[in-house]
Amino acid sequence: MTKIGIIKEGKIPIDRRVPLTPQQAKQLKENYNVEVVVQSSDIRCFTDDDYRNAGLSIVDSLDDCDIILGVKEVPIEKLIPNKTHFFFSHTIKKQDYNRDLLRAILEKNIKLIDWETLTNESGNRVIAFGRWAGIVGAYNGLWTFGKRYHLFNLRRANECFDYEDLKTEFKKINLPNIKIALTGGGRVTKGAMEVLLGAGISQVTPHDYLTERFDEPVFTQLNSRDYNKRKDGGEFLRNEFYKNPELYEGDFLKYTRVTDILIACAFWDPAAPVLFHREDIIKDDFDIKVIADITCDIEGSIPSTKKPSTIDDPIYDYNPSDDEIEQPLTDEGNITVMAVDNLPCELPRDASQSFGDQFLENVVEHLLGKDDKGIINRATITEGGALTEKYGYLQDYVDGK
Repeated sequence: MTKIGIIKEGKIPIDRRVPLTPQQAKQLKENYNVEVVVQSSDIRCFTDDDYRNAGLSIVDSLDDCDIILGVKEVPIEKLIPNKTHFFFSHTIKKQDYNRDLLRAILEKNIKLIDWETLTNESGNRVIAFGRWAGIVGAYNGLWTFGKRYHLFNLRRANECFDYEDLKTEFKKINLPNIKIALTGGGRVTKGAMEVLLGAGISQVTPHDYLTERFDEPVFTQLNSRDYNKRKDGGEFLRNEFYKNPELYEGDFLKYTRVTDILIACAFWDPAAPVLFHREDIIKDDFDIKVIADITCDIEGSIPSTKKPSTIDDPIYDYNPSDDEIEQPLTDEGNITVMAVDNLPCELPRDASQSFGDQFLENVVEHLLGKDDKGIINRATITEGGALTEKYGYLQDYVDGK
């Protein structure tokens, strides 16, 4: 019988999310005739007793498990050799800080399946925390604006029991007639829109956003075609833009002249145009005061995102004149940046429930049955002590080149 273990999250700062809630773990055990055990943890949003009450065994070690499920990177010393590990490895973009982790995974003959690489035949992800990043990121953006201008005091998202509790804060949000720009069109963006609409902020078209005045706060949702254009003046073609972004140049500055809050949700390719440059920020017609950078690409498409922030210390000021980070809310000439890089952790119960539902619906049958659609195969980064063919491009990264 296959034995599946839920690992205690070991990354610092701590992450209270789980890959499966107690009821989901029970469902997995009963529906697929597998054994499921849970490593004892004092940091989860669900307690050991919650899992015990669902009929799961609490254990100290997962050494006898076949498959180990986690959320964040497993500390090198906690990796269990010769097992199948599921977690977000943050290695597929050759992230320097996890080079040693991938080396250790290879040395320990671990089969690594990265949640981020689980996709269907169309290349779309089948499991993600994106919606919750959008929800918390947009809420944090409004929280930040309220703090900056002493407009209202909201509880932090991580101080709320769950999403339903967080929604009770919406009635406190009282904004002037500001404009909010939201980039992207995927899960993250849809989550952010939930919050803005829930807070009673009206959505308007990009055209009206640019040309009209409103007597209430409004937001617009911008797709890539709204703020990128072909260098040769030709028609914007979405598939071409994603395949050959170097053919395009940015056209976002028209929005910076009328925007008070930017909520950045769009995936950014380093080959694609940036939204704006530091030199643009110091011009008189740059109006953005608060940036909620959910993408958190450090010094990527947004020059003010110079470091990630944390749940405990969620905002900082960016001084564009000196290109430096300063203490938050210190100077009206600064931009206040919210760039928490683990936003779903602020609503761990809801995020975990959603994630586990996707695992049970989209992943487990391929993991425990026939992987005839290649979902597990495509997501397997290492196996048999080597990189799989699809991820062979990481070899120079592993080698330190």
